[in-house]
Amino acid sequence: MAVTANIHEAKTTLSKLIERALAGEEVVIAKAGKPLVRLNPVSEATETKTPRRALFGSMREEFKLSPDWDSPATNAEIERLFYESEIFPDRRGFAEE
Repeated sequence: MAVTANIHEAKTTLSKLIERALAGEEVVIAKAGKPLVRLNPVSEATETKTPRRALFGSMREEFKLSPDWDSPATNAEIERLFYESEIFPDRRGFAEE
């Protein structure tokens, strides 16, 4: 037996509609009498499970930093390349404006 609910009714009774869908009933949500969506339970077989990699430390051996990677000279060079690039050709930095 199909259950049809309008959007307002679906918002107020969503948990009950979900329970009915999980019990095997067809649940349809309509707007102005026109069916829009159907609630269906998600089966274990249809779920996509992708293996997750560790986020922190996953690139540990991928690249090496030089000992002076955070030196004032390196930071000044990065700042110069950033503010004097083609992106901001007429600006020398945000702090000076």
